[in-house]
Amino acid sequence: MTHKRLLLIVNPRAGRSKSRSPLFDAIALFSEAGYLISVHKTAGPGDATETAAREGGSYDLVVAVGGDGTLNEVIAGLMRLNPRPLLGYLPQGSTNDFAASLHISDHPVTAAVSMIRGTPKALDIGSWNERDFVYVASFGAFTKSSYTASQSAKNALGHFAYILEGMKDLNTLRPYKIRLNADGQTLDGEYLFGAVCNSTSIGGLMKLSPERVVLDDGKFEMLLIPNPKTPAELQNLVLALLNQQYDSQGLIFRHVASLRLETEEDLPWSLDGEYAPSAPVVNIVNHQGALTMLL
Repeated sequence: MTHKRLLLIVNPRAGRSKSRSPLFDAIALFSEAGYLISVHKTAGPGDATETAAREGGSYDLVVAVGGDGTLNEVIAGLMRLNPRPLLGYLPQGSTNDFAASLHISDHPVTAAVSMIRGTPKALDIGSWNERDFVYVASFGAFTKSSYTASQSAKNALGHFAYILEGMKDLNTLRPYKIRLNADGQTLDGEYLFGAVCNSTSIGGLMKLSPERVVLDDGKFEMLLIPNPKTPAELQNLVLALLNQQYDSQGLIFRHVASLRLETEEDLPWSLDGEYAPSAPVVNIVNHQGALTMLL
């Protein structure tokens, strides 16, 4: 029997409160399925990326074990390789937005069984200037709440936690003046928030029906929230967000393959929930089917 090689890149800090035994059971299942397994525990930020880039090419399958941040790092490393091994994900973190949109179980054994039986699925990967992201790049309001909302609030309130956290920002809500070109369409203006995503959920703030999100169509889903001029406009925007009516009430929703954003302002970004500093020019490109994932 020919053995396949599997590299598990494990973030030991993710899901620290969880028992490790289901993870051992998952590893045993991979072994029984004919995989020769190596395990790498990450030592700190960036280690998963370096490990995936340095060692991933010697493996048939590289599995990220941790939260969305760990997955993001592993993907950034694999994107440096050509050819690229198959990608797997055992979600162990506190935010597993992307896992939820892919219907990957947060129970390691269930996820491992799916992977072993699984079908390879092509996955678009986004680049934000030089950085890679998997499911969302966002700026402006609510962006900060994705890394400031307390974990207990996220767990208890989900979608509403972000809206409420954003509402607390309403007094500090500020428009960002940007020049934006999306697939050749000019959308210059003042926006409170913008996001491009390849996921059915953005940090609990925005939920998209699975019919609208195709993970390998070469397109991102883009949502822009224009700066409301009156309290009534603001109320309409909030209602449209809460009711998930993204085509209405002044919201701008598009499917785009690339965009270029320019601003003179300090514009904080979040990539897959991780902070990214402001840049005067941001080019975002969808790399269609850049990775293949076992689901």
